[in-house]
Amino acid sequence: MPKLTTLLRALVLPLATLAAVTVTSAAPVQARPEPKAPAQFVALRDVDPTIVQEMRYITPHNFTGAPVDGYRKAMCILTRPAAEGLHRVQQGLLRRGYSLKVYDCYRPQRAVDDFVAWAADLDATQMKAEFYPQVDKTRLFADGYIAAKSGHSRGSTMDLTVVPLPALPTRPYRPGEPLTPCYGPKAERFPDNSLDMGTGFDCFDTLAHTLDPRVTGVQHANRMLLMDAMQAQGFTNLPEEWWHYTLDSEPFPDTYFDFPVDRRSLTS
Repeated sequence: MPKLTTLLRALVLPLATLAAVTVTSAAPVQARPEPKAPAQFVALRDVDPTIVQEMRYITPHNFTGAPVDGYRKAMCILTRPAAEGLHRVQQGLLRRGYSLKVYDCYRPQRAVDDFVAWAADLDATQMKAEFYPQVDKTRLFADGYIAAKSGHSRGSTMDLTVVPLPALPTRPYRPGEPLTPCYGPKAERFPDNSLDMGTGFDCFDTLAHTLDPRVTGVQHANRMLLMDAMQAQGFTNLPEEWWHYTLDSEPFPDTYFDFPVDRRSLTS
């Protein structure tokens, strides 16, 4: 009997040790904390709550057809100098019966990486009929519509337009609804409460070039209204996109950030 007891103890001790090792190895691994924004970043709403915000990339109504990685809240984050510059633009527009509306502001690098991955997937074309009807998806990199880096990730670039006041809400996009080309007549495009700029936002088409000679009359005048107001406060337009502006004196001209779009990312 003593021999049997000794044998059982010899078996139980290794099993207990193995169980302890298994429990220890199964312990949850602590996730790395998310990066935070430098103190120079702010929520635009804290600087100017009157600017309309319609943040597209947290919704499926964008050229990928799905919410984009890195967008946790429907909010515009910018460096303070850029936000204060938009506040000055807004003050001038309000006196004329208009308001700015932002579609996108700071964009984390992970969102840019998401765009790159989407562009490489040639089968993901569910939004082609609206955003790039005439562009073969194999040309998105070569034609400059998608790139591995974006000025948005530096925090002083934004996509925006002008809306007449009072600003009526834009109806939500319904996934799967019929799509119409972004360069079509305003009455046929997806509804937007902005002035008619000749194309919708994020239209992958040469008609979206700010000074495209085919854009005339009221549409051209509306683009110039936005450009004049932005340039007067130190912003420069990207010629290929009427909606895209960057602060000339951006505080982080060579740094691309990756903190999520979330109020918790702000340290100020």
